[in-house]
Amino acid sequence: MFSLKMHFSWVAAFLLVLAQSSSVKSGKCPKVCSCDGTKLTVTCVGKNLTEIPLTVDEITLKLDLKNNNLQVLSRGAFILTPYLTHLNLQRCNINKVKEGAFRTLGRLVFLNLAYNKIDILYQESFDGLSSLKELHLDHNRVEEIQPGAFTQLGFLNMLALTHNQLVYVPNMAFQGLHNIKWLRLNYNSLNNLAPEAFTGLFALSRLSLDHNELQFFPTQTMTRLPEVTRLDMSHNPMTYLGEESVSMAKLTHLYLDHMSLQDLSDQALSRAPLLSHLDLSHNQLRYLEPLSGPKELASLNLKGNPVYCNCYMRPLRVWAGKGGVKLLGACAGPPNLSDEPLQDVVPLDLRCRSRGETLEDEFEKEDETTGSPLPTDKPKQKVKCPVNCGCDIESQHATCEGRGHTKVPRGFSTKTQLLDLRSNHFHHLPANSFPGTSQVVSLHLELCKVHEIEGGAFLGMKNLFYLYLSDNDLTSLDPRAFAGAPKLTYLHLEGNRLVQFPGSALALLPSLFVLHLEQNAISKLEPTGLLSVTPNLRELYLTNNTITATAKGALDSAFLGTLHLDSNQLTEIPTHALSKAPNLEEINLSQNSIRWVGPNAFKPIAQSLKRLYMDQMGMEKMSRDALAGLGPGLRALTVRGNQLEELPDLSPLTGLEVVDLQDNPLMCDCPLLRLRRWMENVSLEVIATCGHPPEIRGQKVRDVHVFTSCPEISSPSDKKVVKASRSPKFKKPKTSLLKTPGVKARPTKPKAKLLKPTKTKPQRKPGGPKLTKNKTL
Repeated sequence: MFSLKMHFSWVAAFLLVLAQSSSVKSGKCPKVCSCDGTKLTVTCVGKNLTEIPLTVDEITLKLDLKNNNLQVLSRGAFILTPYLTHLNLQRCNINKVKEGAFRTLGRLVFLNLAYNKIDILYQESFDGLSSLKELHLDHNRVEEIQPGAFTQLGFLNMLALTHNQLVYVPNMAFQGLHNIKWLRLNYNSLNNLAPEAFTGLFALSRLSLDHNELQFFPTQTMTRLPEVTRLDMSHNPMTYLGEESVSMAKLTHLYLDHMSLQDLSDQALSRAPLLSHLDLSHNQLRYLEPLSGPKELASLNLKGNPVYCNCYMRPLRVWAGKGGVKLLGACAGPPNLSDEPLQDVVPLDLRCRSRGETLEDEFEKEDETTGSPLPTDKPKQKVKCPVNCGCDIESQHATCEGRGHTKVPRGFSTKTQLLDLRSNHFHHLPANSFPGTSQVVSLHLELCKVHEIEGGAFLGMKNLFYLYLSDNDLTSLDPRAFAGAPKLTYLHLEGNRLVQFPGSALALLPSLFVLHLEQNAISKLEPTGLLSVTPNLRELYLTNNTITATAKGALDSAFLGTLHLDSNQLTEIPTHALSKAPNLEEINLSQNSIRWVGPNAFKPIAQSLKRLYMDQMGMEKMSRDALAGLGPGLRALTVRGNQLEELPDLSPLTGLEVVDLQDNPLMCDCPLLRLRRWMENVSLEVIATCGHPPEIRGQKVRDVHVFTSCPEISSPSDKKVVKASRSPKFKKPKTSLLKTPGVKARPTKPKAKLLKPTKTKPQRKPGGPKLTKNKTL
C-alpha cells in the first residue's frame, strides 16, 4: 500500500513538471525577441521597436529593450507585464515619460533610462514604482525636476542623474527618497543649490557633486544631510573655503581636488569632527594652516599644489606629525627642497630667510643684498609680465601693488589667476581695461582712487569670481560697469561714496552671492523689490551708511541669508522691508537709533532667523510681543548696551546658544521675575546686571534676592506682577502696553545721545581673497 502511494506521488510530480515545461515552451514571445522561460527573461535589443511589444508573457521578470526607438512612454505602457523586477530602456531615444507610465510595476527593483533624451522629470513620472531600489537617469538632457517627481520611490537606494543639464536644484527636489544611500549629480552644470534641496534625505550616506559649476561650498544645503559620510565636490571652480564651510557631523571622506582653491580657512572643517580623508590635490594652494576640527584625519592630499616649503608650512608639518596625518604631495620650492615629499620634510628645514618675509618674497630667486642669484638657486623661468610688476608662473599670481601706475598695465600672462593692482592711481577704468585676462579669478583694485568705471571695463573676464573695489572714490556705477564678468560672485564696494544702491549695475551679475557696501553714503533703500536684480544674493553688508528709510518689500529676496544694517540711522525695525525674505538667518541692526521695538517686529522672518543683533541702539523698550514667532530656531540674541529696564519673555527661545544682555539698566523688581526664572533654567551663561533700584545697581540679576517676595507667574498672560519703580520716559505707540495700569503716559521725545558709528574695515589676507566671519558677538 505504501509503495503504491509512493508511485502515484512520483507520477503526479512528473506530470506537474511536464505541465510547467509545456507552459514555458508555449508562453508568448514577440517574434523579434528572444525569451528564456526558465529565467523568465525577454530580450529585444536593437530591433528598432517604436512601441512596447504587446506579446510579452505576463509572468516575465526581466525585460531588456535597450537600443530601440520608443521615444515616448505612454501611460500604462507596461500594464501587460506587472511582475517585472528589472527593466532596461537604455538608448531608446525616449524624450518623454508620461504620468503613470510605470504605474503597474509595483515589483520593479531596477530601472535603466540612461542615454535617452529626457529633459523634464514630471510630478508623476515614476508613480507606481513603490519597490524600486536603483534608478539610472544618467546621460539624458534633464534640466528640470518638478516637485514631487520622486515621492513614490520610498525604497530607492541609488539615483544616478549624472551627465545631464541641471543648473539648479530647487527646494525639496528629492522629497520622498527616505531610504536613498547614494545620490549622483556629477557632470551637470550646477551653480546653485537651494537651501532645502536635499531636505528629507535622512539615510543618504554618499553624495557626488563633482564636475559641476559650483563656485562656493553650499554650507546651508549640506547641513540638511546628517548621515553623509562621503562627499565628492571635485572639479568645481571654487577658489576659497571659509570658516565653518563644512558642517557635516558624520563626514569621513571629502574630495575637493581639481578646483581653483587659493585659500582655505583653518576653521573651514571645524564642524566635521570625523573627517579621516581630505583630498585637496591639484589646486592653487601655496601653503596651509593646521586644520581645526577633524580629530580622526589620517590622510591629507596636497599633490599638484604649488606648495612652497618655507616657515609658513612648518605649523602644518608639525601638526601632521603629532596627529599621525599622512601628507601626500611634494614641495614646489625653494630649490633646495623642490620635489621633496611633504611627508619627508623635516620641520627644521622649513624656514624663511627673515622674520618679516612674506610669501611673495619667498618666491624671489635673487639675494636681496647683492642682487645676484643664490648659489643653490635655479635660473628663474621667464614669464610674461608688464614693466614694474611682479609675476609668478608657479602660483599664477601677478602683482603691481603700490607701483604708482596711472593706467592699468597690459601684457599679463594669459594663465594669470590672481591679479593684484591695489594702491595705484587709476582714477578712471575705461572699457576693455583688462584684455587677455580671461583666467583671472581674483582682481584687487583697492585704494586706487577710482571715481569712474566705464561700461564694459571688465569685458572678457569670464572667470572673475572675486572683485575688490573697496576704498575708492565711486559715487555711482554705470549700468554696464560689470558687463563681461558673468561669474562674479564676491563683490567688494565698501569704503566708497555711493549714494544709492547700485541695482542697475548688479543686474548683469546673475551669480552674485556676497555684496559688500559698507562705509558708503546710501541713505534709502527703495523701491520695492530692490534685490530682484540679484536673485542669488546670499549676503548683503550695508554697515556704516546713512540709511534712514527702507521701502516696503525693498529687501524681499528668496535667497538672502545674511543682512547687516548696523551703524545706520534707522529709527524702527525694517519689518515691512522684509515681508518676503523666507531664508534670512542673520540680521544685524546694532548702532541704529531704534528706541522702541514693537509687537511682531520679526514675524515675517521668524521661521528662518537664527542670529539677531541689536546692540547699542539706545533702545528703551521692547514690546511684550516684540519677539513673537521666534522660537527654537534662534541661536543668538544680543541687546547689549541699551537702555532696557525690562525684557520680553525669552522662554520660547529654547535653541539659544549665545545671549548678551549686558550693560542695560534692568529694573530688578517683580516685572523682571520671568527673566530671572528663565536664567535659572537655561544652561548657557547669561550676564545681566541691575540698573535699578539704586541700592543694587551693578549687581548681577542672578545674584540679587529682591525677587523672593514676588508672586509666581503662572502664564505669559498673567498681569498681576505690575508695580514698577519708575514710570516710562519714552514715547509708546499704544498706552495699553504701559507698565502701570490706569496711568496714562505723556509722550516725550527721546533725548538719548546717539552713539557715533565706528568704521570697521573687512580684513583681507595678502596674496589671496579671504572672507572674514562676523565677530559681532
